[in-house]
Amino acid sequence: MTLDRPLSVGIVDDEALARRGIRSRLSRHGDVTVAAECKSGREAVAALRDGDLDLVFLDIQMPGLDGFDVIEAIGPEEMPVVIFVTAYDEHALRAFDVHALDYLLKPLDEERFQEALGRARSRIAEREAGELETRLTRLLSSLDEETAAEPDRAASGEEPVARFVVRSGGRVQFVKTDAIEWVEAAGDYVTLHTADRAHLLRTTMKEMEAALPTDRFVRIHRSTIIRVDAVQELRPYGANNEYIVMLRDGSERKLSRTYRSAVEAVVTGEL
Repeated sequence: MTLDRPLSVGIVDDEALARRGIRSRLSRHGDVTVAAECKSGREAVAALRDGDLDLVFLDIQMPGLDGFDVIEAIGPEEMPVVIFVTAYDEHALRAFDVHALDYLLKPLDEERFQEALGRARSRIAEREAGELETRLTRLLSSLDEETAAEPDRAASGEEPVARFVVRSGGRVQFVKTDAIEWVEAAGDYVTLHTADRAHLLRTTMKEMEAALPTDRFVRIHRSTIIRVDAVQELRPYGANNEYIVMLRDGSERKLSRTYRSAVEAVVTGEL
């Protein structure tokens, strides 16, 4: 079964390079029209409400509203077919396999991209709207269930934890605090960056800050916590005595003036 009209597609990703990559691959298909291109979750919500899309390539991790927030804002029953796009590792994506929802890992693989697009075409042509709604609803429910048991350490006043429990797709992974290089806000989640991968954990930056040992981790921005001994360099930025924190994994994170005094005390003692 095939469509007898052009496929209307949306691209949602906060990274311009990622958007260009998807758009370039879609341009090879004469029956595909990119009807919306969004660089944030808020733009995506507006486009999905205003447009009539058949398919959306949806980045999971975005500042502000992430991919899951977009689905919740629109409602699974109103969503087009979704292909999730993410930099998370395969183990963290088993939930998507369980609910038969497609995803692409960054950097994108050409063969995998074409396979995902082909499956999306079939779903759209067959109008599996009811089944798709069920899959999306079950995915969001499972993510909530997997993280509901996580303790609110900020509220309880407990000591810093030695490891974090990351649940995904029925699997349980343990991320040692000593393995964390830096932490990044991701909507209602945080991303724990270790030397070789990233782990998605449903908690807040406030709770993470309370759970991490203060002698080894410091918050440098409302969306970033870093491991002190992961800092390689403080690089001047702009004309207002601002700094970029260079980490040993090559990441560059902005030092907010709000948190500068804490960084001065913990990282260097002086700037």
